[in-house]
Amino acid sequence: MVDEEERSLTTGSVPKKIAALAFPIFLSNLFQQLYNAVDSLIVGQFIGRQALAAVSSSSSLIYLLVGFINGVAIGAGVLVARYYGAKDQKRLEQAVHTTIALGLAAGVVLTVAGVILTPQILRWMGTPDDVIGNSILYFRVYFLGSSAVVLYNMEASILQSVGDSRSPMVYLILASLTNVVLDLLFVAVFRRGVGSAALATIISQALSAYLAFRKLTRTREGYRLNWRKIAFTGPILRQVVTLGIPSGVQNSVISLANVIVQSNINSFGSVAMAGCGAYSKVEGFAFLPVTCFSLSLSTFVSQNVGAGRYDRVERGIKFSLVCSPILAELIGGLIFAGSPVFVALFNSDPAVVAYGVHYARTVSFFYFLLSFSHCCSGILRGLGRPVVPMVIMLSVWCVLRIIYITVAIRLYSSITVVYWAYPMTWAISSVLFALCMRSLHLSRYQLRG
Repeated sequence: MVDEEERSLTTGSVPKKIAALAFPIFLSNLFQQLYNAVDSLIVGQFIGRQALAAVSSSSSLIYLLVGFINGVAIGAGVLVARYYGAKDQKRLEQAVHTTIALGLAAGVVLTVAGVILTPQILRWMGTPDDVIGNSILYFRVYFLGSSAVVLYNMEASILQSVGDSRSPMVYLILASLTNVVLDLLFVAVFRRGVGSAALATIISQALSAYLAFRKLTRTREGYRLNWRKIAFTGPILRQVVTLGIPSGVQNSVISLANVIVQSNINSFGSVAMAGCGAYSKVEGFAFLPVTCFSLSLSTFVSQNVGAGRYDRVERGIKFSLVCSPILAELIGGLIFAGSPVFVALFNSDPAVVAYGVHYARTVSFFYFLLSFSHCCSGILRGLGRPVVPMVIMLSVWCVLRIIYITVAIRLYSSITVVYWAYPMTWAISSVLFALCMRSLHLSRYQLRG
């Protein structure tokens, strides 16, 4: 068992502590990515191109509806980390139980919204007639189990915020293996179609939510979860909302912009949808270093602000802003070289592969910009200032991206124009974040943190 001193991020080597927290998050995200990747791979190989297009187009819509809740979970995690670092047991307990109560309520809302709104959103996205039936089926089955997704993200956020990123990693590995087995059974053996792929995913997600819930109820630490104490605490809920709403809005507006990008891809037909969708699964793996460093930074910064260790905050910032972009760029080079093989894993149709490879080789060498932006966002969230990254990403990754797509596609009707929306906006946001970080003075947060 990992003791409290080992989990704490307020003592010890800064690089080792961040790496020890980030690596299990990396593995967790790696296996979480397998949820959608395995669905797409098995569906593409055993059902066909149109089914792959239906499943692959799921990412943008799912992230649109789930992204807001996940952003709130990040805000809750920042608060839990702050009280854990400050050793404020009373508020730590209140934050944990308020977070779980919020997750339960949000899961119900998301389930209802997802099931009801799915057909209309897919039509707004311009989903082709030969794909939309399977897309609606997949989404609706998925959202029937979305409460498990929300609850797990809240539980994992709590565990990671107290320095325990290993437990969520184990739970996601088990859930991902379960997903692979069920996908093969439902789709390849029983031939039950795309709906069964979504069913396999939600069963697996329910397993991970249950395991994390059991961990929280059985721990002897101050963040122990008591079923009878799950309720909203007004002041804590306000802080969670204050920290989480900007991150949630940030996630949602980015997803909204990606839905619009996806709708433009849809206009090029089901082959383009399948190829770009296959690459998006590959790209998801490439973004893992970005995600793990960003989440680790939020927790590391917040715990050390709570403990008053601003020297460690500064060292952690410098370490991560160097390591994460380098790692992201190395993976970008691998994706550039190996994209023909990676895309063909999902569907070997030469036309599908051509679209996916073109997409990959347009954007993969710009991953360092994405990594830098996300790291800066994580730092500012950990400092309790989530509004700044929200404003930057809303204005650049949403508004500017949509304006660019709307204008450029009319001037030059090529899918390459759509691909370039991402590197362009990553570059602009990186410049803005660099200016913010250059003017950042941690002494300002000593009085407010």
